[in-house]
Amino acid sequence: MFVDHVKINIESGAGGHGHIGFHRTKYVPNGGPNGGDGGNGGNVIFVADSSINTLVNFRYKRRFLAENGKNGSTNNCSGAKGKDCIINVPVGTIIRFAETNQIIADLAVVGDTRTLLKGGRGGRGNQHFATPTRQAPKFSEDGKPSKSMEVTLELKLIADAGIIGFPNAGKSTLLSMVTNAKPKIAGYQFTTLAPNLGVVRNNKGNEFVLADIPGLIEGASTGIGLGHDFLRHIERTKVLIHVVDVSAQKMDETELTPLQLVQAINNELELYNPQLLERPQILVANKIDLLSEEEIADCLQSLKTLQTPIFAISAATNRGLTELMQAVFDTLAEYPSNIIFEPDQIFDLATALQQLEQLNEKEQTITVEKDGDIYIVEGYGIERILGYTNMNDEKGFAFFQKFLREKGIIAKLEELGIVEGDTVQIYELQFDYYP
Repeated sequence: MFVDHVKINIESGAGGHGHIGFHRTKYVPNGGPNGGDGGNGGNVIFVADSSINTLVNFRYKRRFLAENGKNGSTNNCSGAKGKDCIINVPVGTIIRFAETNQIIADLAVVGDTRTLLKGGRGGRGNQHFATPTRQAPKFSEDGKPSKSMEVTLELKLIADAGIIGFPNAGKSTLLSMVTNAKPKIAGYQFTTLAPNLGVVRNNKGNEFVLADIPGLIEGASTGIGLGHDFLRHIERTKVLIHVVDVSAQKMDETELTPLQLVQAINNELELYNPQLLERPQILVANKIDLLSEEEIADCLQSLKTLQTPIFAISAATNRGLTELMQAVFDTLAEYPSNIIFEPDQIFDLATALQQLEQLNEKEQTITVEKDGDIYIVEGYGIERILGYTNMNDEKGFAFFQKFLREKGIIAKLEELGIVEGDTVQIYELQFDYYP
C-alpha cells in the first residue's frame, strides 16, 4: 500500500524531578543536602531512511512518545536521561506544522536528521539550593514538562527521472521493460494507482532512479482524477519523460492528436507548478508498432514543433528503448547534483523551533481573581513553583512568600481589597492571608 500523506502526534519526554535528600553517615551528624538532579527527557528525532519508500507505517500508529527522564536520588545521584524517540521516514519527506502548514523540515537526503522536540530539562536536587543562610533546603525542583504537537508528513518521491503522460499511454510498460519493477499493467485507464520506482542500469555501471507517475489527466492540477494526489512527486524529478500514445487517435480512444495530448499534460504541469516546464523533458512517441511507417513520420513531424528531443518507441516490443535510456543518462550527466527542488520553501530551523516553543509553551501570565469570599491565583509560573516548594517547612513557605511578592501577586491581591484573614486558593493549596 502506498501512503504519502499522514498526520501524527509527537511528544518529547518530561524531565525527571530533583530529589530532596541529606547526607546521613556515622560520625557526620550535620551532613548537608545531597539530593540528585532529575534526568532530561528524551527528544523526538526524525531520520531519512533509504530503506523506506512509503508512509504506510504511520497509517495505524499515529502517536509517538519519547521516554521521560528518571527522578534524581540521594547521594547526589542524577536520574537517567529518557530514551529518544527516533522516527524513520522515507527520503523526500516534508514535515509541516499541522496548525499552520509551515514547513519545519525537509528530509531530502539519505541520513538527514532533525530534532523537532527536545525533552524537558531535569529538575535540580536540593543540593543546588543550599546557601550560607539556608544550609538545609527541604525543597527541590520539578522537571520541565514534555512538549507535544501535531505534524503532517508529506512524501515527495525523489527520482532522477519521472515518466508522465495520460493514463494507458504505456508508462508502466516502459518502466517494466527498462527496470526490474513489476507494476500492474492492463488495457484500461488508471491501472496504476500509486507511483512505482525502478532503477535503470547501463553496461558502464551507471544507474538512475526512474519513477512512473500515474493519474495525469486534464484538470489534474485542480484535483480531478488522481493527478492532484501524485503531481507532488513530479516536483522531485530532474528529467521528465513524457510518454504519448501516438496510436490512440487511430484506435478511436481519443479525439485529440498526439500534439494536443502533449500540450494538455504540459498545461496541467504549468498550472500546478510553472517551474516544472523548466526541467529537461524528453518526448516519447509510444506504441509505434500499431502504426505504419508513413503514419509514424507524420506524427513525429507534428511533434517536432515542440522543440523537444523526440524518441519513437514501442515499449511492448522493446523497440527504441536503448536509445531512449541513453538519452536520459546523457541528460542527467549534464544536470547539477545539488539541485534545490523547492527554493521557495527553504526554512530557518532555529526560527521554526522557536515557533514550536511558542505553540507548546503554556500561558506564562499569572491571573488573580476574586470569586465570592475566596481569592484565586492561577498560572503556569506559580503552578511550577508549588511543585518544588515544601509548604510544611518554615523556610520553604518563606521562600514561597518571597516569590509572591516578587511577581506582584501580593500587590494584585491588595488591589482587589484582600484583608487579613481572607482565604487565598492556589490550585489545591488554601491558606489565610496575613500581610
